[in-house]
Amino acid sequence: MPAYDFSGRTVVVTGSFRGIGHGVAEGFAKAGADLVLIDMEAGVKEVAAAMAAAHGVSVTGHVADITDPAALDAVFATVDHIDVLVNNAGLELVTPVESPDPAVEDTFRRIVDINVMGTFYVTRRALPKMGRGGRIVITSSMWGKTAVAEMSAYCATKHANIGFMRSLAMELGPRGIAVNAVCPGWVKTVASMRSLKAMAESSGRSEDALLAEIMAAQAFDGLMEPPDMTDMYLFLASDAARNITGQAVTVDRGELLA
Repeated sequence: MPAYDFSGRTVVVTGSFRGIGHGVAEGFAKAGADLVLIDMEAGVKEVAAAMAAAHGVSVTGHVADITDPAALDAVFATVDHIDVLVNNAGLELVTPVESPDPAVEDTFRRIVDINVMGTFYVTRRALPKMGRGGRIVITSSMWGKTAVAEMSAYCATKHANIGFMRSLAMELGPRGIAVNAVCPGWVKTVASMRSLKAMAESSGRSEDALLAEIMAAQAFDGLMEPPDMTDMYLFLASDAARNITGQAVTVDRGELLA
């Protein structure tokens, strides 16, 4: 990992209990940042305590549903200043449009609420605490640039994340705040492995066979782990990226090539 120094900066990371969010938060902690972690899982408090002890920085963990504005008001009332906001929290589930199960409509709505409205609510509450030089990084997906069958809600919301990011880049540019998105490819997380299982079942293939097909589509072989994503977030939040805004950067080992 390149040597980044975020000492004296405050970074907010949503969806930081596990997966990419946890890896990104750990990366910022190693780089000296003070952290505010937000997640629906109660274990985020233990994660925060462990990071603080390991890296000697201030880390607070807050249990909150980002679709609940009142809960977010309570969290952000505890934060005086924000240098970097990582909008990472998201929900990834299948939503087959032809499924006869009425629950698919509730799932679709919940994905929209978290991935789109939640990102909006968090950003609204963070911005009054951000000054010139602030950074916002949104976790989209390579599926925010392309699509896959039976994941219509996820794909639609990840496209929406990119549109939201681009609009914010224009709106916040005069304030000196950069806004970008990271579009991960296949990363070994609970959510992605759940999707892999559902896609395998739907196609009548084994998970191993489907994963092999996915890996074959990449220029570089192998399945990424959450820490593999960390450098891009730190780069976009750093002074090295001071001239970069409005960009959706794909990190997928060469699968999408766009």
